[in-house]
Amino acid sequence: MTNIETKKELTDEFSGIKYILSSGMRSRLLLCIYDNPKNLDDLRKDLKKPSATILHGLKELETINLVKKAKKSYELTSNGYLLTTNMIKLIENWHSVNKSKDFWNNHDLASIPEDLLKNIYLLKDAECVSSTTSNLSNAFNAYLQLISNATRMKIILPIYSENHFKYLMDLLEKNKLESLDLVINREILNSLQNHELFNERILNNEKVIVNCLNDNLKLFLTYSEEFMSLSLFFDDGHYDDSQILIAKDENALKWARTLINHYRWRKLWKKI
Repeated sequence: MTNIETKKELTDEFSGIKYILSSGMRSRLLLCIYDNPKNLDDLRKDLKKPSATILHGLKELETINLVKKAKKSYELTSNGYLLTTNMIKLIENWHSVNKSKDFWNNHDLASIPEDLLKNIYLLKDAECVSSTTSNLSNAFNAYLQLISNATRMKIILPIYSENHFKYLMDLLEKNKLESLDLVINREILNSLQNHELFNERILNNEKVIVNCLNDNLKLFLTYSEEFMSLSLFFDDGHYDDSQILIAKDENALKWARTLINHYRWRKLWKKI
């Protein structure tokens, strides 16, 4: 987590960030010339503002070394490029959280590493599927439909659910699933070992890799090369089976792949 000294530095720098974000013109100018240098005519056309307003904003950005003039065009300095890159990341993070605010609200995020929380923008194209009073199984059915055609999956499974394990066993036995990589805790491992059918057909299945952690993780993540899904726990510690976040784009898959590898490398017991 962010230490006290870093937090103080962030507070000291906030005035500079506020200077940029509190001005629509300054922030829009940075975004406008982020990809390519622009001359005054280009900026006037893109921003639909008079020259005087644009030149005033450019002068302010030049003064703090974020923009420079090259011949007749304006471009970002190295500092300007770095700041604008992170400003875009902030905007995309905000969009991602706001788009799925019902999913992120009131859930325990402690099991998601800080670096991945900072990169939540990678989930900006994900869709939240929720159960309703008229269809209490909507989220679970969406999950079953999602995994029904998967050939390879990696799953962080933080709950012992016979329904989930029966469905995974069925996929394995019908040869739909070529490989299954499970990340579970010790309690779930013991329950599987004590269940004769699951022990034989899941734990001792040659297609299955089991990674056991001491951690009681508070997230349910499923990852394949085609999709990812995520569901979380409430702040009170109960698993929320009524909402699931689903995505199929490369950014989301990258996020999910990083998350599942983070925990696979921390295994205390592994069966291959």
